[in-house]
Amino acid sequence: MRTRATELLGIEYPIFAFSHCRDVVAAVSRAGGMGVLGALYFTPEELETELNWIEDNTGGKPYGVDVVMPAKYEGADLGDAGEMLDRLQDMIPQTHRTFVNDLLDQHGVAPLNDEGVSRYLLGWTDATARPQVEVALKHPIGLLASALGPPPADVVEQAHRQGVTVAGLASSARHARKQKDVGVDIIVAQGTEAGGHTGEISTMVLIPEVVDAVGPDTLVLAAGGIGRGRQMAAGLALGADGVWTGSIWLTVEEADTPEASRDRMLAATSRDTVRSRSWTGKPARMLKTAWTEAWESPESPGTLPMPMQFMLISDALKRINRAGAGDLTTFPVGQIVGTMNQVKPTSRVIYEMVEEYIETMERLSGLIED
Repeated sequence: MRTRATELLGIEYPIFAFSHCRDVVAAVSRAGGMGVLGALYFTPEELETELNWIEDNTGGKPYGVDVVMPAKYEGADLGDAGEMLDRLQDMIPQTHRTFVNDLLDQHGVAPLNDEGVSRYLLGWTDATARPQVEVALKHPIGLLASALGPPPADVVEQAHRQGVTVAGLASSARHARKQKDVGVDIIVAQGTEAGGHTGEISTMVLIPEVVDAVGPDTLVLAAGGIGRGRQMAAGLALGADGVWTGSIWLTVEEADTPEASRDRMLAATSRDTVRSRSWTGKPARMLKTAWTEAWESPESPGTLPMPMQFMLISDALKRINRAGAGDLTTFPVGQIVGTMNQVKPTSRVIYEMVEEYIETMERLSGLIED
Protein backbone atom coordinates (compact mmCIF):
# COMPACT_ATOMS: atom_id res chain seq x y z
CA MET A 1 0.00 0.00 0.00
CA ARG A 2 1.22 3.50 -0.78
CA THR A 3 -0.27 6.68 0.65
CA ARG A 4 1.24 9.99 1.71
CA ALA A 5 1.34 8.64 5.27
CA THR A 6 3.38 5.56 4.36
CA GLU A 7 5.81 7.65 2.33
CA LEU A 8 6.19 10.32 5.03
CA LEU A 9 6.88 7.88 7.84
CA GLY A 10 8.53 5.00 6.01
CA ILE A 11 5.99 2.32 6.89
CA GLU A 12 4.52 -0.46 4.78
CA TYR A 13 0.84 -0.06 5.72
CA PRO A 14 -0.99 3.15 6.70
CA ILE A 15 -2.16 1.56 9.96
CA PHE A 16 -1.36 3.49 13.14
CA ALA A 17 -1.90 1.64 16.40
CA PHE A 18 -2.23 3.43 19.73
CA SER A 19 -1.49 1.29 22.79
CA HIS A 20 -0.20 1.68 26.34
CA CYS A 21 1.46 -1.73 25.96
CA ARG A 22 5.00 -1.76 24.58
CA ASP A 23 4.64 -5.34 23.29
CA VAL A 24 1.73 -4.30 21.08
CA VAL A 25 3.54 -1.18 19.84
CA ALA A 26 6.61 -3.18 18.82
CA ALA A 27 4.53 -5.95 17.23
CA VAL A 28 2.56 -3.49 15.07
CA SER A 29 5.73 -1.77 13.86
CA ARG A 30 7.37 -5.11 13.06
CA ALA A 31 4.28 -6.09 11.05
CA GLY A 32 4.53 -3.00 8.84
CA GLY A 33 2.29 -0.47 10.60
CA MET A 34 3.28 2.20 13.10
CA GLY A 35 2.90 1.41 16.79
CA VAL A 36 2.35 4.47 18.98
CA LEU A 37 3.00 4.19 22.72
CA GLY A 38 0.63 6.06 25.03
CA ALA A 39 2.92 7.79 27.54
CA LEU A 40 0.20 8.84 29.96
CA TYR A 41 0.70 6.18 32.64
CA PHE A 42 4.50 6.33 32.78
CA THR A 43 6.87 8.45 34.79
CA PRO A 44 9.68 9.95 32.70
CA GLU A 45 12.03 7.25 34.04
CA GLU A 46 9.60 4.47 33.15
CA LEU A 47 9.01 5.96 29.71
CA GLU A 48 12.75 5.90 29.11
CA THR A 49 12.78 2.19 29.92
CA GLU A 50 9.77 1.48 27.69
CA LEU A 51 11.23 3.31 24.70
CA ASN A 52 14.58 1.56 25.06
CA TRP A 53 12.74 -1.77 25.05
CA ILE A 54 10.69 -0.84 21.97
CA GLU A 55 13.82 0.16 20.07
CA ASP A 56 15.37 -3.19 20.89
CA ASN A 57 12.29 -5.04 19.66
CA THR A 58 11.13 -3.30 16.49
CA GLY A 59 14.00 -4.28 14.22
CA GLY A 60 14.63 -0.65 13.36
CA LYS A 61 11.04 -0.06 12.22
CA PRO A 62 9.44 3.34 12.98
CA TYR A 63 7.32 3.92 16.07
CA GLY A 64 5.70 6.88 17.81
CA VAL A 65 4.77 8.31 21.21
CA ASP A 66 1.44 9.80 22.28
CA VAL A 67 1.15 12.37 25.09
CA VAL A 68 -1.80 14.20 26.69
CA MET A 69 -1.44 17.99 26.87
CA PRO A 70 -4.98 19.36 27.32
CA ALA A 71 -5.48 23.07 26.70
CA LYS A 72 -7.96 23.32 29.58
CA TYR A 73 -7.89 21.52 32.91
CA GLU A 74 -8.46 22.26 36.56
CA GLY A 75 -5.38 23.55 38.38
CA ALA A 76 -3.50 24.91 35.37
CA ASP A 77 -2.56 27.95 37.47
CA LEU A 78 -1.56 26.09 40.63
CA GLY A 79 2.21 25.93 40.20
CA ASP A 80 4.45 22.95 39.54
CA ALA A 81 3.25 19.34 39.47
CA GLY A 82 3.92 18.70 43.16
CA GLU A 83 2.11 21.82 44.35
CA MET A 84 -0.71 21.18 41.89
CA LEU A 85 -1.22 17.64 43.17
CA ASP A 86 -1.43 18.71 46.83
CA ARG A 87 -3.83 21.56 46.15
CA LEU A 88 -6.06 19.55 43.82
CA GLN A 89 -6.26 16.74 46.38
CA ASP A 90 -7.55 19.26 48.92
CA MET A 91 -10.19 20.43 46.42
CA ILE A 92 -11.80 16.98 46.03
CA PRO A 93 -15.04 17.02 48.08
CA GLN A 94 -15.45 14.44 50.81
CA THR A 95 -18.90 13.61 49.40
CA HIS A 96 -17.21 12.30 46.25
CA ARG A 97 -14.70 10.22 48.21
CA THR A 98 -17.52 8.75 50.27
CA PHE A 99 -19.55 7.92 47.16
CA VAL A 100 -16.64 5.99 45.61
CA ASN A 101 -15.84 4.08 48.79
CA ASP A 102 -19.50 3.21 49.39
CA LEU A 103 -19.84 1.97 45.79
CA LEU A 104 -16.86 -0.35 46.19
CA ASP A 105 -18.06 -1.54 49.58
CA GLN A 106 -21.43 -2.45 48.06
CA HIS A 107 -19.61 -4.70 45.59
CA GLY A 108 -17.31 -6.25 48.20
CA VAL A 109 -14.09 -4.68 46.88
CA ALA A 110 -11.33 -4.65 49.50
CA PRO A 111 -9.21 -1.53 50.17
CA LEU A 112 -5.59 -1.25 49.04
CA ASN A 113 -2.62 -1.63 51.31
CA ASP A 114 -0.07 1.18 51.42
CA GLU A 115 2.04 -0.43 48.69
CA GLY A 116 -0.91 -0.47 46.32
CA VAL A 117 -1.74 3.23 46.35
CA SER A 118 -1.93 4.67 42.83
CA ARG A 119 -0.37 7.64 41.10
CA TYR A 120 -2.93 10.36 40.97
CA LEU A 121 -1.89 13.03 38.52
CA LEU A 122 -0.18 11.11 35.70
CA GLY A 123 0.31 13.02 32.44
CA TRP A 124 -3.07 14.78 32.39
CA THR A 125 -1.50 18.25 32.57
CA ASP A 126 1.00 20.38 30.69
CA ALA A 127 3.35 20.29 33.70
CA THR A 128 3.36 16.50 33.88
CA ALA A 129 3.37 15.86 30.11
CA ARG A 130 6.34 18.04 29.22
CA PRO A 131 8.88 15.76 30.94
CA GLN A 132 7.42 12.89 28.89
CA VAL A 133 7.91 14.92 25.71
CA GLU A 134 11.53 15.60 26.65
CA VAL A 135 12.18 11.88 27.11
CA ALA A 136 10.40 10.97 23.87
CA LEU A 137 12.39 13.45 21.80
CA LYS A 138 15.66 12.01 23.06
CA HIS A 139 14.75 8.83 21.17
CA PRO A 140 14.55 8.25 17.40
CA ILE A 141 10.76 8.39 17.30
CA GLY A 142 9.02 8.94 13.99
CA LEU A 143 5.85 10.52 15.38
CA LEU A 144 4.80 12.61 18.38
CA ALA A 145 1.03 12.65 18.85
CA SER A 146 -1.16 14.79 21.08
CA ALA A 147 -4.24 12.94 22.22
CA LEU A 148 -6.35 15.72 23.74
CA GLY A 149 -6.38 19.08 22.01
CA PRO A 150 -3.67 20.90 20.05
CA PRO A 151 -0.16 20.57 21.50
CA PRO A 152 1.58 23.80 22.55
CA ALA A 153 3.19 25.53 19.57
CA ASP A 154 6.64 25.39 21.18
CA VAL A 155 6.37 21.60 21.50
CA VAL A 156 5.49 21.35 17.80
CA GLU A 157 8.46 23.54 16.92
CA GLN A 158 10.79 21.49 19.11
CA ALA A 159 9.66 18.26 17.46
CA HIS A 160 10.07 19.73 13.98
CA ARG A 161 13.60 20.91 14.77
CA GLN A 162 14.45 17.28 15.49
CA GLY A 163 12.78 16.03 12.33
CA VAL A 164 9.81 14.46 14.14
CA THR A 165 6.35 14.48 12.56
CA VAL A 166 3.56 15.75 14.84
CA ALA A 167 -0.02 14.48 14.91
CA GLY A 168 -3.01 15.86 16.78
CA LEU A 169 -6.44 14.40 17.48
CA ALA A 170 -9.56 16.31 16.44
CA SER A 171 -13.24 15.47 16.86
CA SER A 172 -14.59 18.35 14.77
CA ALA A 173 -13.53 20.51 11.84
CA ARG A 174 -13.04 23.41 14.28
CA HIS A 175 -10.63 21.35 16.37
CA ALA A 176 -8.79 20.30 13.20
CA ARG A 177 -8.24 23.90 12.16
CA LYS A 178 -6.83 24.68 15.62
CA GLN A 179 -4.40 21.77 15.24
CA LYS A 180 -3.30 23.06 11.85
CA ASP A 181 -2.83 26.57 13.23
CA VAL A 182 -0.14 25.36 15.66
CA GLY A 183 1.71 23.53 12.89
CA VAL A 184 0.58 19.92 13.33
CA ASP A 185 1.48 17.75 10.31
CA ILE A 186 -1.20 15.06 10.63
CA ILE A 187 -4.77 15.40 11.86
CA VAL A 188 -6.27 12.30 13.48
CA ALA A 189 -9.98 12.83 12.76
CA GLN A 190 -11.67 10.72 15.43
CA GLY A 191 -15.38 9.95 15.30
CA THR A 192 -17.60 9.31 18.28
CA GLU A 193 -17.37 5.53 17.80
CA ALA A 194 -13.84 5.63 19.20
CA GLY A 195 -12.77 4.46 22.64
CA GLY A 196 -11.43 6.91 25.20
CA HIS A 197 -11.89 10.66 24.85
CA THR A 198 -14.13 11.34 21.90
CA GLY A 199 -16.61 13.85 20.56
CA GLU A 200 -20.14 13.50 19.22
CA ILE A 201 -19.72 13.42 15.42
CA SER A 202 -19.68 10.04 13.67
CA THR A 203 -16.61 8.93 11.73
CA MET A 204 -18.43 8.77 8.37
CA VAL A 205 -19.49 12.40 8.71
CA LEU A 206 -16.33 13.72 10.37
CA ILE A 207 -13.61 12.53 7.98
CA PRO A 208 -14.67 14.47 4.86
CA GLU A 209 -15.44 17.54 6.99
CA VAL A 210 -11.91 17.52 8.41
CA VAL A 211 -10.28 16.76 5.05
CA ASP A 212 -12.05 19.76 3.53
CA ALA A 213 -11.32 21.99 6.54
CA VAL A 214 -7.54 21.49 6.61
CA GLY A 215 -6.93 21.42 2.87
CA PRO A 216 -4.84 19.16 0.65
CA ASP A 217 -1.47 19.95 2.24
CA THR A 218 -2.34 18.44 5.64
CA LEU A 219 -2.52 14.67 6.05
CA VAL A 220 -5.57 13.17 7.77
CA LEU A 221 -5.94 9.80 9.48
CA ALA A 222 -9.40 8.29 9.90
CA ALA A 223 -10.18 7.15 13.44
CA GLY A 224 -13.18 5.98 15.43
CA GLY A 225 -14.52 2.44 15.29
CA ILE A 226 -11.96 1.25 12.75
CA GLY A 227 -10.61 -2.28 12.94
CA ARG A 228 -11.42 -3.91 9.61
CA GLY A 229 -10.02 -3.67 6.11
CA ARG A 230 -13.38 -2.55 4.74
CA GLN A 231 -13.36 0.33 7.21
CA MET A 232 -9.83 1.24 6.17
CA ALA A 233 -10.96 1.35 2.54
CA ALA A 234 -13.87 3.57 3.55
CA GLY A 235 -11.55 5.94 5.42
CA LEU A 236 -9.27 6.31 2.41
CA ALA A 237 -12.29 6.79 0.16
CA LEU A 238 -13.38 9.67 2.38
CA GLY A 239 -10.06 11.41 1.81
CA ALA A 240 -7.87 10.12 4.64
CA ASP A 241 -4.25 9.03 4.14
CA GLY A 242 -4.42 6.18 6.65
CA VAL A 243 -6.21 4.93 9.75
CA TRP A 244 -5.61 5.41 13.46
CA THR A 245 -6.70 2.43 15.56
CA GLY A 246 -6.75 1.75 19.29
CA SER A 247 -9.45 -0.48 20.74
CA ILE A 248 -8.67 -3.52 18.57
CA TRP A 249 -5.27 -3.90 20.25
CA LEU A 250 -6.77 -4.38 23.71
CA THR A 251 -7.58 -8.05 23.10
CA VAL A 252 -4.57 -9.21 21.06
CA GLU A 253 -2.23 -11.85 22.47
CA GLU A 254 0.48 -9.33 23.30
CA ALA A 255 -1.80 -6.92 25.21
CA ASP A 256 -1.49 -6.43 28.96
CA THR A 257 -5.20 -5.66 29.43
CA PRO A 258 -6.46 -6.94 32.82
CA GLU A 259 -8.10 -10.31 32.35
CA ALA A 260 -11.50 -9.24 33.71
CA SER A 261 -11.65 -6.27 31.32
CA ARG A 262 -10.47 -8.35 28.37
CA ASP A 263 -13.12 -11.01 29.00
CA ARG A 264 -15.87 -8.39 29.15
CA MET A 265 -14.69 -6.94 25.84
CA LEU A 266 -14.64 -10.33 24.15
CA ALA A 267 -18.26 -10.85 25.20
CA ALA A 268 -19.48 -7.31 24.47
CA THR A 269 -21.55 -6.06 21.55
CA SER A 270 -21.24 -2.68 19.89
CA ARG A 271 -24.15 -1.47 22.03
CA ASP A 272 -22.28 -2.16 25.27
CA THR A 273 -20.32 1.10 25.41
CA VAL A 274 -21.26 4.55 26.67
CA ARG A 275 -19.72 8.03 26.67
CA SER A 276 -19.08 8.83 30.30
CA ARG A 277 -17.20 11.44 32.34
CA SER A 278 -16.67 8.91 35.14
CA TRP A 279 -13.08 8.11 34.10
CA THR A 280 -11.35 11.47 33.63
CA GLY A 281 -13.99 14.17 33.90
CA LYS A 282 -14.14 14.58 30.10
CA PRO A 283 -16.44 12.48 27.88
CA ALA A 284 -14.81 9.14 27.09
CA ARG A 285 -16.29 6.01 25.54
CA MET A 286 -16.07 3.05 27.91
CA LEU A 287 -17.61 -0.32 28.58
CA LYS A 288 -21.07 0.12 30.08
CA THR A 289 -20.96 -1.41 33.57
CA ALA A 290 -22.27 -0.93 37.10
CA TRP A 291 -19.49 1.66 37.45
CA THR A 292 -20.71 3.93 34.64
CA GLU A 293 -24.33 3.41 35.66
CA ALA A 294 -23.58 4.42 39.26
CA TRP A 295 -22.16 7.76 38.10
CA GLU A 296 -25.38 8.44 36.16
CA SER A 297 -27.65 7.47 39.06
CA PRO A 298 -29.60 9.96 41.24
CA GLU A 299 -27.24 9.13 44.12
CA SER A 300 -24.18 10.28 42.17
CA PRO A 301 -22.59 13.55 43.30
CA GLY A 302 -21.58 14.19 39.68
CA THR A 303 -18.14 13.92 38.15
CA LEU A 304 -15.26 16.31 38.78
CA PRO A 305 -13.28 18.24 36.13
CA MET A 306 -10.03 16.88 34.69
CA PRO A 307 -7.66 15.88 36.29
CA MET A 308 -9.54 15.70 39.61
CA GLN A 309 -11.91 12.90 38.52
CA PHE A 310 -9.08 10.49 37.77
CA MET A 311 -7.32 11.52 40.98
CA LEU A 312 -10.54 10.65 42.82
CA ILE A 313 -10.99 7.21 41.26
CA SER A 314 -7.40 6.11 40.69
CA ASP A 315 -7.19 3.92 43.79
CA ALA A 316 -10.69 2.60 43.14
CA LEU A 317 -9.76 1.37 39.66
CA LYS A 318 -6.76 -0.46 41.06
CA ARG A 319 -8.94 -2.02 43.79
CA ILE A 320 -11.47 -3.16 41.17
CA ASN A 321 -8.81 -4.73 38.96
CA ARG A 322 -7.15 -6.52 41.88
CA ALA A 323 -10.46 -7.91 43.09
CA GLY A 324 -11.62 -8.92 39.62
CA ALA A 325 -14.93 -7.24 40.44
CA GLY A 326 -16.72 -8.08 37.20
CA ASP A 327 -19.76 -5.84 37.73
CA LEU A 328 -17.55 -2.79 38.19
CA THR A 329 -14.80 -3.66 35.74
CA THR A 330 -14.69 -1.08 32.99
CA PHE A 331 -12.19 0.07 30.41
CA PRO A 332 -12.06 2.70 27.66
CA VAL A 333 -13.04 0.96 24.43
CA GLY A 334 -14.84 1.90 21.22
CA GLN A 335 -17.86 0.48 19.44
CA ILE A 336 -15.61 -1.79 17.39
CA VAL A 337 -15.66 -3.96 20.52
CA GLY A 338 -18.59 -5.81 18.95
CA THR A 339 -16.17 -7.53 16.54
CA MET A 340 -13.40 -8.04 19.09
CA ASN A 341 -14.50 -11.56 20.02
CA GLN A 342 -11.31 -13.56 19.56
CA VAL A 343 -7.77 -13.25 20.93
CA LYS A 344 -5.33 -13.07 18.01
CA PRO A 345 -1.65 -12.22 17.51
CA THR A 346 -1.08 -8.58 16.60
CA SER A 347 0.49 -9.52 13.26
CA ARG A 348 -2.59 -11.49 12.28
CA VAL A 349 -4.84 -8.48 12.96
CA ILE A 350 -2.64 -6.35 10.68
CA TYR A 351 -2.55 -8.90 7.87
CA GLU A 352 -6.30 -9.57 8.05
CA MET A 353 -6.96 -5.85 7.75
CA VAL A 354 -4.72 -5.57 4.71
CA GLU A 355 -6.21 -8.65 3.05
CA GLU A 356 -9.77 -7.39 3.57
CA TYR A 357 -8.75 -3.96 2.26
CA ILE A 358 -7.39 -5.53 -0.94
CA GLU A 359 -10.52 -7.64 -1.39
CA THR A 360 -12.67 -4.55 -0.91
CA MET A 361 -10.75 -2.49 -3.44
CA GLU A 362 -10.89 -5.31 -5.99
CA ARG A 363 -14.64 -5.64 -5.49
CA LEU A 364 -15.17 -1.89 -5.88
CA SER A 365 -13.01 -1.69 -9.00
CA GLY A 366 -15.22 -4.35 -10.52
CA LEU A 367 -18.19 -2.00 -10.24
CA ILE A 368 -16.72 0.37 -12.80
CA GLU A 369 -17.72 -0.40 -16.37
CA ASP A 370 -15.10 -0.25 -19.11
